[in-house]
Amino acid sequence: MFLPSVIRAEYRGEYRIHVTFNDGKSGTIDFGPWLEGPVFEALKNTEYFKRFFVDGGTVSWPNGADIAPETLYAQAQSSAAA
Repeated sequence: MFLPSVIRAEYRGEYRIHVTFNDGKSGTIDFGPWLEGPVFEALKNTEYFKRFFVDGGTVSWPNGADIAPETLYAQAQSSAAA
C-alpha cells in the first residue's frame, strides 16, 4: 500500500503551496479552505503562513499545525485533474 509523503514544498502566493510527493507527483494546493479552527488561526496571516516547512512527510508550521499527507495527495491529484 502506497503512503504518500511530501518531499518538497514551495510557496506560490496567498495560501497556495506547490508540493512534490515521494512518487514524483506534484500539484499546487490552496490551503485557504482549511484555515478554520484555533490551530489554523495564525496561518491566516500570510507572513506566518509562509513559515511552513516539510516535516514527517507533510507540510507543517511552527505552531504544530499540519494537514495529513494523504489529504494533501488527494487534493493535489484532484486539482491536477481539474
